[in-house]
Amino acid sequence: FFFNDTATTEIYTRSIVGSVRCVQETGDLISFMEKKESSEDYFSKIPEVKYEGPSSKNLFAYKYYNKEEIILGKKMKDWLRFAVCYWHTFRGTGTDQFGGPTMIRPWETEAGSLENDIRRLRVAFKFMKKLGVDYWTFHDRDIATEQATLAETNNRLDEVVKEAKKLQEETGIKCLWGTANLFGNARYMNGAATNPEVSVFAYAAAQVKKAIEVTKELGGENYVFWGGREGYQSLLNTDIKTELSHYAIFLKMAVAYKKKIGFNGQFLIEPKPREPTKHQYDYDAATVLNFLRANGLYDDFKLNIEPNHTTLAGHEFEHDIVVAALDGKLGSIDSNNGDVMVGWDTDQFIMDLKKATSMLLVVLKQGGLGKGGLNFDCKLRRESTDVEDLFLAHIGAIDVLANGLRYAAKIAEDKARESLVVQRYITFSLTDMGRKVENNETDLEELEKYAFRVEKAANTLHSAKQEKFEI
Repeated sequence: FFFNDTATTEIYTRSIVGSVRCVQETGDLISFMEKKESSEDYFSKIPEVKYEGPSSKNLFAYKYYNKEEIILGKKMKDWLRFAVCYWHTFRGTGTDQFGGPTMIRPWETEAGSLENDIRRLRVAFKFMKKLGVDYWTFHDRDIATEQATLAETNNRLDEVVKEAKKLQEETGIKCLWGTANLFGNARYMNGAATNPEVSVFAYAAAQVKKAIEVTKELGGENYVFWGGREGYQSLLNTDIKTELSHYAIFLKMAVAYKKKIGFNGQFLIEPKPREPTKHQYDYDAATVLNFLRANGLYDDFKLNIEPNHTTLAGHEFEHDIVVAALDGKLGSIDSNNGDVMVGWDTDQFIMDLKKATSMLLVVLKQGGLGKGGLNFDCKLRRESTDVEDLFLAHIGAIDVLANGLRYAAKIAEDKARESLVVQRYITFSLTDMGRKVENNETDLEELEKYAFRVEKAANTLHSAKQEKFEI
């Protein structure tokens, strides 16, 4: 399983504890079990990423993200509040439905051990510090490997969280949000809060309880619920009413516990229409908002919107961002996008300036994201296997979003687009009948009489000017 030439020896080792790649520049083999590298070694060739301006040719520099620059009265970093997600960035392996891992990281030398969990965490904070990002996000099982029992798993999580808290203090990097992985383990194959077995429901409750506690311990500003398996594969064996009732009860218990322990973070729900289930109950923003209203939870939650999920639901990229913002419920954004040529959730880094601008126009209009931020819930493509690719992907997306913020600010200040939209609806504010409609002061009978008088106007076509808006 190894190949020798005069320059490089590559050893690919697959075992029950994980996958390791060792590369040695001489012909001599060194056991990977004996090789000890510090976190400084892994990124030693990558410089600290700084702002150099649009004319820079340096791939490891920001061309548009000048974090201290003031945009519409607020620092760029405070509008954007970038966060690195731990799962894709440091637990992603390149695996897809058709093939196994392609990304063999040098720091993964004793997968599953506490030592490896701590090493990986230190590497992650070194990466984030070098990138100049202020926040991070995590699932509980990303940072601490699940053990044989719940008690052992909780103990492992406590050990890793101690280190995470120390690293936060050393680097100044803060926790944007935490969450529980209620979809990966086989016990959750039929759901977590919607599982038909009370034992699994209880296990999920215990896991969320612990995840909220450690998020609070790390100063997390939010806590996210993503119900990846809260849905169904077949209606033939599913009682939707019961499952939705159990889901609401589960969330109410979480709200009660949040208040009991004094966690001041914002609770967020992340919509997704499907995958891994055929249908997910948190289908889109409108569905989630209706569920919250129907179950007395509306005041306790905001939404964490992921545009790739929005497009999977058949909506425009920024649709759910707009819908959530209209209700004052846009709490945070997982800033990624999908690929229209691929039918699943590809979680790609945003490299589309138009999409970034459209998204940030909404953020500007509501005055920012409050406790939320722009989380890079993004993964490298399977074929991008080098460590430097982690930097290049984040740098590229950060610059696109920063440039999008600049364009969004110009559009907001210019007000030309806003004026065009107002003009489309102008008859409702300029006419007596329009004002009566908007004030709910008329009825069908009166409108019928009015229709006879304005029939010619009603049959006159008015251009929507869609291409003009796109320009």
